[in-house]
Amino acid sequence: MKETIYTQNRELSWLRFNERVMDEAVEEGVPAFERLKFISIFTSNLDEFFMIRVGSLYDQTFLAEPQIDNKTGMTADEQLSEIFRAVAPLYKKRDKIYLEVKRRLADKGVSCIGIAELDEKERTFAAEHFQNYVQPILSPQIINAHHPFPHLINKGLYVVLLLKIHDKTAFGIVPVPGTLERVLCLPGDRCRYILLEEIVCEYIDQIFDNCKVQAKTIISVTRNADVNVSSLVDEDEDFRHQMKRVLKKRARLAPVRLEYFREIDDKTEKFLREKLNLKKEQVFGSRAPLEMSYVFPLLDKLPQQLAQVVTYEHFDPQPPKWQVPGENIMKKVEQQDVLLSYPYEKMGPFLQLIREAANDPNVISIKITIYRLASKATLVDYLRTAAENGKEVTVLMELRARFDEANNINWSESLEDAGCTVIYGMKDYKVHSKVCLITKMEKGRIKWITQVGTGNYNEKTAKQYTDLSLITANREIGNDASNYFKNMAIANLDGSYSRLLVAPNSMKNKILALIHGEIQKAQQGKPARIMVKINSLTDRKTIDALSEASRAGVQIDMIIRGICCLLPGIEGYTDNIHVTSVVGRFLEHSRVYCFGEGDEMQMYISSADFMTRNLNRRVEVACPVLDPGIKKQIMDIMNLMLRDNVKARNLRYDGLYEKKRVDEEPVDCQQELIRQALLTGPPPEPVQEAPREGFLARLKRFLFS
Repeated sequence: MKETIYTQNRELSWLRFNERVMDEAVEEGVPAFERLKFISIFTSNLDEFFMIRVGSLYDQTFLAEPQIDNKTGMTADEQLSEIFRAVAPLYKKRDKIYLEVKRRLADKGVSCIGIAELDEKERTFAAEHFQNYVQPILSPQIINAHHPFPHLINKGLYVVLLLKIHDKTAFGIVPVPGTLERVLCLPGDRCRYILLEEIVCEYIDQIFDNCKVQAKTIISVTRNADVNVSSLVDEDEDFRHQMKRVLKKRARLAPVRLEYFREIDDKTEKFLREKLNLKKEQVFGSRAPLEMSYVFPLLDKLPQQLAQVVTYEHFDPQPPKWQVPGENIMKKVEQQDVLLSYPYEKMGPFLQLIREAANDPNVISIKITIYRLASKATLVDYLRTAAENGKEVTVLMELRARFDEANNINWSESLEDAGCTVIYGMKDYKVHSKVCLITKMEKGRIKWITQVGTGNYNEKTAKQYTDLSLITANREIGNDASNYFKNMAIANLDGSYSRLLVAPNSMKNKILALIHGEIQKAQQGKPARIMVKINSLTDRKTIDALSEASRAGVQIDMIIRGICCLLPGIEGYTDNIHVTSVVGRFLEHSRVYCFGEGDEMQMYISSADFMTRNLNRRVEVACPVLDPGIKKQIMDIMNLMLRDNVKARNLRYDGLYEKKRVDEEPVDCQQELIRQALLTGPPPEPVQEAPREGFLARLKRFLFS
């Protein structure tokens, strides 16, 4: 068994991260509606956690050989018990915060109304809405021998009723229609709304008019969504068709959680637990809505003036300072490496690069890996144009991007229809890399322009996630990228690369070698430093290597947004490791690895976290940053994040997080980067002086005026 004194459980660490997301809803300076957004994000995060992580542990409980967590020594059953124990107080905390945020919003003029709070006019409006639009499409059901318990869809909303029929107890169940608007805006000058499930719950008695309704509640069931794709693979079937089958299977997997809104009677709870095969500790009550995806679209319903009051001050990503208006991006990159820093800078220059490539007669091919796209994607339009212009366009589309599978299936079909070559990655490895390669033929010589990023080619999230995108004409990197796409096309994971680090073949070993390089420096009495910015740290070998580096005297600073299975500050093990987490307006998503100091420092940007799944079971790419100016730009961001004392939290030796003491001027790294983006901006377009008027022109104007 591995040493566990300086490690903690992955799932419990994640729950603490998600709690920090919720804590943003009570932070000073966060506008009222943004607080509601953080509660919504916490809720959707928790939903996914139960679907995937709890679902995976649930599956492990059925294995003949017990699976042991290598950070804590716990079995799957023990982890589940700890999870349920840790989640229960989070519901109570969310209830308290939600009610406070609800009050704050009402004070600002945005009110979520319960049935009991409706005035007479609003109650009439709600009743008519139910009668005219809701009732006609409801599918109510009595549950008995002739009407068996129905399949409850994952995260669907239902009203469950305890009924009395001829002195016998029965149950009724009614799905809340997913086809209708979740939010009903109430009449009048005030911004007041009620949720659809509350209307259904209030007026559903009208349908069960032959019964006595003794109790009713709103519920939602969360199902295991961790489908093993490999078990469904048919070698002779198109992978896209296989994924369509996976999506259907996911909807019918075993329940792992039951939630109810406000209250539930004992009989109904017992009945549901028996039908769903759930334990008491898997049932959670909530005073906040059970499903909160309505929050983000709600903003569009608010009057603009009111929306400005309850949200962050508007910020548009800026053009990068290196971009000259009207300049050809391809020519720019051939002269120097460039960096885009989202969301502070626009994604536009990268899209312009693809548009230029699509129309450049010297460009012969564009190759790109895609993991997630927005529902509307300009990138796809440019790739289609390139294919229609006779370029060879190859898109490696990962269809297993969790919860984006359907979107990616649709995009893959669209690209294929335009003449693009679409491939679906590797059989047992998700392709998570963010690489684009443009190949040119000029004067009989091949030239490459390579883009490697830390985030997806998603034009929506590029305005919400912090990510880095490096574009370079470096021949070694271009040659590596060319070999990378060739290897992906022939399903070869064992390719060799001179500059790029590629998982699962070489990345992990190279990272471990770089860590051990710093250990050797420290042992020789030389300055030794490691700086890392990632989303999660779970890989046991990497954790142990970092602990060894700490014991050797290497100074290690890690900015880890989410899961961190390493505990810093453990005497004799992790004394020299400092871990900070930043949760703020934007989602910290970029990955940066730095080894060494000064001119000798080796820096990489990457799509990979230090997680076993990323390093061992995914195709990932890390790219070296070679340009000194770009290195400095990234280091400035890293150092700014380490100085943050507003949004940053330090991870303690016991796995808890604590705020930094603000002894000096407050530093909010994201707000400072917004300020810098607005301050520097792009250079202004040169003012064209009017040509000086000559003698003949002046004479002509005099004679004919």
